[in-house]
Amino acid sequence: MTNAELAILGLVVEQPRHGYEIEQVIEERGMRDWTEVGFSSIYYLLKKLEREKLVESHLQEADRGPARKVYSTTAGGEEALRAGVLDALAVPKRCYTPLQLGLSHLPGVPAREAITALGQYRNALAGRLEHVRERWQAQQPLPFFIETMFEHSITLIEAELSWVRVLIKKMEGQDVQG
Repeated sequence: MTNAELAILGLVVEQPRHGYEIEQVIEERGMRDWTEVGFSSIYYLLKKLEREKLVESHLQEADRGPARKVYSTTAGGEEALRAGVLDALAVPKRCYTPLQLGLSHLPGVPAREAITALGQYRNALAGRLEHVRERWQAQQPLPFFIETMFEHSITLIEAELSWVRVLIKKMEGQDVQG
């Protein structure tokens, strides 16, 4: 199961929802800061989960406008969510970042340009760190599991920021080829 499928399934397991409501919850919770779920893929993923019999849908009359298709979980969906969550918690997954690809080709660019690019990366990380901290503070108080998500994100960003600062100093302090 993909991260996006797990995210959507989890929201439906919480309570029956229609697609636009799922989009609202994703935005409200800032889920795009930690998982890739595009607005345009929500309905595609719901249909896929329905084909796999993890969710089912029914039409619900709306106060205004046409009836909405509301998705609810099945027993198989609840089991799939449980298995997906336990797998996500138990098994570290590889993360392929463009940064690592760039690092692997450092000799192909002038050192000064690489240092400048890494400085931009550092600044973007600092901005992301500030953004995550602001979102965290704006949503207080939060349930324990949401607190841990923010703590994890902040810890990872701080570690990467520290590493990038050291790398830049190392590159500035020596004659780096390129």
